[in-house]
Amino acid sequence: MITAQAIMKTEVVSVTKDTDIYEAIRTMVAHNVTGLPVIDNDRTLVGIVTEKDVLRLLYNVEDKPDTVEHYMTPSVVSFDQDDDLTVLSQRLRDNHFRRVPILAKGKLVGIVSRKDIIRHIRAQHIEAEMQCATLGKRV
Repeated sequence: MITAQAIMKTEVVSVTKDTDIYEAIRTMVAHNVTGLPVIDNDRTLVGIVTEKDVLRLLYNVEDKPDTVEHYMTPSVVSFDQDDDLTVLSQRLRDNHFRRVPILAKGKLVGIVSRKDIIRHIRAQHIEAEMQCATLGKRV
């Protein structure tokens, strides 16, 4: 079984509930990501803020500053680092998520995106091709 830990990114860009929403947007743009885990001071996951969540700002007549807490989705689907990658992948597909936070003992330790899974599939295919080439077979 391949686990989430095997392919997760451990350098996760995140924000807190108190982060200014426009700072969160700048962070998303600067890091070319479509969502950010929201954590508290001890890295406990408390929500996620995504590009979909901040679309509400388009209709905000008053350009008043607000915090991530007012835009984030508080109930987040997450996985443990030891969870099966196949189950995680199915959940991404079935729920149209782009990414899921990965936890260890309730604390944010990584993130897995669709792109990470695609890279893993490609790497497996290349490895299989190399093994078959060694044996004189085609994949």
